[in-house]
Amino acid sequence: MKQQDFTVTFTVDQSPEEVFRAINNVRGWWSGEIEGNIGKVGDEFTYRYKDFHSFRQKITELTPSSRVAWHVTDANLSSFNKKNEWIGTDIIFEIKRKGSQTELRFTHRGLVPAFQCYGDCSGAWGALVNTNLRNLIVTGKNQPDLFA
Repeated sequence: MKQQDFTVTFTVDQSPEEVFRAINNVRGWWSGEIEGNIGKVGDEFTYRYKDFHSFRQKITELTPSSRVAWHVTDANLSSFNKKNEWIGTDIIFEIKRKGSQTELRFTHRGLVPAFQCYGDCSGAWGALVNTNLRNLIVTGKNQPDLFA
């Protein structure tokens, strides 16, 4: 049986360069606190949202206007029994020109329906990517905390 990673795809009128730039403006679209560096492959940053959860990611790929990938090296999902389910998963952004538009495909590889947090986590990713990230790409303006 094929693993069903969580995926969201949408298209925008902006260029692949603008989409790539928005993805890497993590503080501009991901609700919560970001600590660490986000500029180059090998950089690591921690994402923390209130007392609910925190994750540490290592940037594993930054291919301009094409692909961004982060590997989750630590996780604390405090509201679930399995607090470390995200460890070893990968967060991937694939950018492709589709005619006059740009397609963004977001995949959290390893976030699968068998995970205890799948329902809540996939819902949060869907909202963050489809709302905050998309709005940042389209408007160029940092987005407010989606869950406040």
